[in-house]
Amino acid sequence: MNLTRIKKLLEPTKLKRIIFFLLLDILIITIAFYISFYLRFGFTFPAKYLRRIGYWIPGVILIKIFALALFDNYKINWRFVGITELGNITKSLFISTVILYIGNFAASRYLVKYNLPRGVVVIDAILCFILIGFLRISKRLYLEFFSKVDIGKRTLIIGADFTSERLVKELKNAKPQKLFPIAFVDESPMRIGTRINGISVLGGYEQINEIIKTEKIDTVLINLPKDSHKKISEIFNLISKSGVDDIKIVPQIDEFNANINVVKDIKNLDIDDLLSRESVKVDYEDIRNFLRDKTIMVSGAAGSIGSEIVRKLVQFGVKHIICYEIDETEIFNLEFELKKIIDPSQEVDMIVGDVRDRQKLARILDSFRPDIIFHTSAYKHVPLMEEHPEEAVKTNVLGTLNLAELSVQYGVKKFINISTDKAVNPTSIMGATKRFSEMVCKNLNRKETRFTSVRFGNVLGSRGSVIPLFLEQIKNGGPVTVTHPEIQRYFMSIPEAVLLVFQAAYMGDMGHKEGGEIFVLDMGDPVKIVTLAENLIRLNNMEPYQDIDIVFSGLRPGEKLFEELLTAEEGTDATTHTKIYVARNTSNIDPGALKQALKELDDALDTPGKIKGILKKYIPYYHETKE
Repeated sequence: MNLTRIKKLLEPTKLKRIIFFLLLDILIITIAFYISFYLRFGFTFPAKYLRRIGYWIPGVILIKIFALALFDNYKINWRFVGITELGNITKSLFISTVILYIGNFAASRYLVKYNLPRGVVVIDAILCFILIGFLRISKRLYLEFFSKVDIGKRTLIIGADFTSERLVKELKNAKPQKLFPIAFVDESPMRIGTRINGISVLGGYEQINEIIKTEKIDTVLINLPKDSHKKISEIFNLISKSGVDDIKIVPQIDEFNANINVVKDIKNLDIDDLLSRESVKVDYEDIRNFLRDKTIMVSGAAGSIGSEIVRKLVQFGVKHIICYEIDETEIFNLEFELKKIIDPSQEVDMIVGDVRDRQKLARILDSFRPDIIFHTSAYKHVPLMEEHPEEAVKTNVLGTLNLAELSVQYGVKKFINISTDKAVNPTSIMGATKRFSEMVCKNLNRKETRFTSVRFGNVLGSRGSVIPLFLEQIKNGGPVTVTHPEIQRYFMSIPEAVLLVFQAAYMGDMGHKEGGEIFVLDMGDPVKIVTLAENLIRLNNMEPYQDIDIVFSGLRPGEKLFEELLTAEEGTDATTHTKIYVARNTSNIDPGALKQALKELDDALDTPGKIKGILKKYIPYYHETKE
């Protein structure tokens, strides 16, 4: 019990640290004051000053301690003392010395028997700076020069930017030390040949392989948080030729992680980091102001896109979020996750429900009266929907209709429908039903309730997408199956897609048009699926076609080699955002034809074989693929 109490007593706390430095500073100030007399008078102490010291010491201590506290010298982290802290000590002692000098000058004029030699005041200031500064920096000196540390993996850092000094310092001081910085490479000729915190910048990117070999590098850390995915992909291709398997990256900086913890947030390089497109920039503050005080409903809230929308709504500080989702397990998981990040001023309601259930939707909208709805609920798997077209119609068409019509009825101001590139020149039931959902939204658009559809391609890592499938195949030893050697898709990471959805929603609200528009996201360049598979194999420390084979299985029903974001007849108009366009001349359907089409689809739910013919009748350019 006594041992436990002793351990508890010795545990460091903020209060104990303050008391520790305070007591030592008092001791240092007292000793420095006495020593300054010895130095001033040639290592002798004149008897006439012995009494005067007793009068001056309390005042000297109070003035210097107050000045040190004024510049937060008792709030330091002893392990990470640096130039800033030493600068604060300098300011503190300068101010206290000026005060003491003025006080001594007044004493020499009016209280001669209490004055001090002016040289003592100056010598005292110098001694205090040396001793107090040494005390503050002593732990860092000990750790860097005397403490035995376990050296981690020999690490080459790609990119010598504004975070580099901090990065090296934290890597060296990390406990346990997993990465030990050996050298930098950087593309700037001005940085090559310089040293950062003792670590040399040895060369440019073209020398990566040579440096890895000569310096016996175990790990490469990509420190390019402001660079594009395309640049990261180029660097990865260079590193992958060197034989280094352990590749890590400092996360990209955006509005939501501008203050990244450099070492803590280092992660393994993944496929998101290699996506060849430029980083997304949006009007964060405008979007925040647009969303913050609203009540916002998200359908399909626990899906890949829906859950990221919810997370970002929380981060934007939205007042009230309604999460509507049919999957009870996933919405439970989302609720558990949000409890960690939600602010007490925000309200989140989790509701298990189906967009096919019109009566329940009506109760929810009547009860909560949302200002904005993000509609992400959809069946999206192409081959499955070919087999079960009635399910695609029930959710993608009739579910959208339910929520859209009720939004008009209950005064929702903004309805954002999440669409897909598969809605363009559709060759599948899934694509045709999503195109129909765009037409429903455009038809219902009005001044009181403005409808917007946002159309984009595949998102990386979404449930049921190609990435998790490939990873599972790699885990099982292969082969990785790609349907066709030439098949390619547009890809975007989920956070990027969601940020652009918010930007499009904000732009639509700001009166870009009269509502009813279809915004098209610039997805960058299409990526060959076989290239994606090859990179995933390399990221898992194996070589494609050697360790893991890739086989081609043939196009599946409804699948296209290449997916468009626009039909040839649509064209685009530019918007104020470089990554967002609006489709021009989009197909529409008049209310009478829409009503007839919906009746025909509803009547065909019990005879799924008729559904494809009905969709072809009303969806422009819908055609079936031929293998």
